[in-house]
Amino acid sequence: MNIQNPRLPKNLLCFSHLRWDFVFQRPQHLMSRFARDLNVYIMEEPIFVAKTTAHLAIDKRDEQLTILTPHLSAGMDPDQEKITMKKLLNEFMEETDLVDWIFWYYTPMALQFSDHYSAALTVFDCMDELSAFDFAPKELVLMEKTLLKTADVVFTGGHSLHEVKKEQHNNIHVFPSSIDKAHFNKARRTGQEPDDQANIKGIKLGFIGVIDERFDVELIKEIALKRPEWQIILLGPVVKVSMDSLPTGPNLHYFGQRNYQDLPAYLSGWDIALIPFAINNSTRFISPTKTPEYLAAGLRVVSTPIRDVIKPYGIDKLVDIASNADEFIVAIERALSVNDTTSWLNKVDLFLEDKSWENTYEEMKKKMLWTLFETDKLLAS
Repeated sequence: MNIQNPRLPKNLLCFSHLRWDFVFQRPQHLMSRFARDLNVYIMEEPIFVAKTTAHLAIDKRDEQLTILTPHLSAGMDPDQEKITMKKLLNEFMEETDLVDWIFWYYTPMALQFSDHYSAALTVFDCMDELSAFDFAPKELVLMEKTLLKTADVVFTGGHSLHEVKKEQHNNIHVFPSSIDKAHFNKARRTGQEPDDQANIKGIKLGFIGVIDERFDVELIKEIALKRPEWQIILLGPVVKVSMDSLPTGPNLHYFGQRNYQDLPAYLSGWDIALIPFAINNSTRFISPTKTPEYLAAGLRVVSTPIRDVIKPYGIDKLVDIASNADEFIVAIERALSVNDTTSWLNKVDLFLEDKSWENTYEEMKKKMLWTLFETDKLLAS
């Protein structure tokens, strides 16, 4: 690379613990943008199938965006899985015959089968504290420590996560959740809800996101019981928890996962948006993407005291913070009583002015180019 004119490598291989067709979030926003300029390959975690020959399913989604899904035989032990994944990765690298790679890690566990390669640039986008999630592999902490030693540049998904990681790397940068502002702004203009939601009458409170160990089941149950006239809309897949463990009632509506393109239409029918996360290890460092998305949709928001919601959203009076069902009810009733939200919306729009995935993408590229420049300068000295 000419250190006077640095450029990014032309090929990017992203190791992701989240499937491309799961909830549309940080990896999808960023990788779809990188695919405008680079050849982007997303390697998902394996699917285990009975009586199958191990292979890599290749799904070309766009001219420069390809999803790679390993299919492994069910019943493999961990050592067999690592060996097989390494073999599939080697075959892929040989078949593509490409050089000049960026390796982009969302899951440190991928190091177990990829650490024998030396990429031109290694990026660790640490979007969550994965070791705090239920069913996290016991090797995850060690793998993350290794990745923090070998990565050229590290990004974190929020300020609280950055605080605990910043001493572990000398080139680490915070990039909190961003928004596709134009997309969620549609909720302010559209006048038609989807039929399944339009048929529900009354005050509508809503949540969009994965329903898992982070979701405060008791909080939602208590709000639903204390305010039966309020309708609670829950949009998102149920993961790692049983549907039987979730509260039910005539004013609780589980819609499951909905297409990303349809979300503004659902949001347009809500009166208040909720962030009902439990305060536990799995939420200690999260920076919910839904916070700026709700605000871009023009919705008042009530959240539990998540650190990256309190600062900056709570401190700036953009989001109401509540610790229990009674506080949620008070905050919701107060928000519902406001007739003129013009000044609040102006404040929201001013805050969100530079908060976009496009800006995040461009700023990340600058950090990556700077890293390559500094590395090449060091090698040339």
